[in-house]
Amino acid sequence: MASSLTCAGIVWAFLSFLCAAASCVGFFMPYWLLGSQLEKSVSFGTFRRCSYPVRDESRQMTVMVEQCGRYASFQAIPSAEWRICTVVTGLGCGLLLLVALTALMGCCVSELISRTVGRVAGGIQFLGGKCSFCGGMGM
Repeated sequence: MASSLTCAGIVWAFLSFLCAAASCVGFFMPYWLLGSQLEKSVSFGTFRRCSYPVRDESRQMTVMVEQCGRYASFQAIPSAEWRICTVVTGLGCGLLLLVALTALMGCCVSELISRTVGRVAGGIQFLGGKCSFCGGMGM
C-alpha cells in the first residue's frame, strides 16, 4: 500500500484520529458537570445525563431515575444555550472525525491527499477544533 503522506503527514493523521476520538468520547460522555440532587450523585453533559429527577404524576412527587441516557428530545435539553452548545460541539466533533478518517485513508491510498487537499483539511480541522472548544466553553 502506497501512501500519499510524508512521515509528518502520517504522524498528523494518527494524532488527528486520537484527538477526534477523544473529542467524540468527551462529547458523548455525561460527566461534564458532577453534583448531587435529592441525596443522589448526578452528572450530565450537553448530550447525556445520569441520575436525573422526573416528576411521577401517579405519586405526585419527584423521583430520581438512576440510569444514564440521552435527553428524550432536542427540546428536553435544559436551555437554549445548552442546545447551541450541543450543536456546535457535535459539529466540531463531526468535522474533526471527517478530517481524521480522510487522513487515515491517505496513509493507505496513494495520491489521495495533495498539498492543496492537506491545506484544506488543515483548515477544516482548525474549524472543527474551534467549534469543539467554543462548544465546551459555552457549557
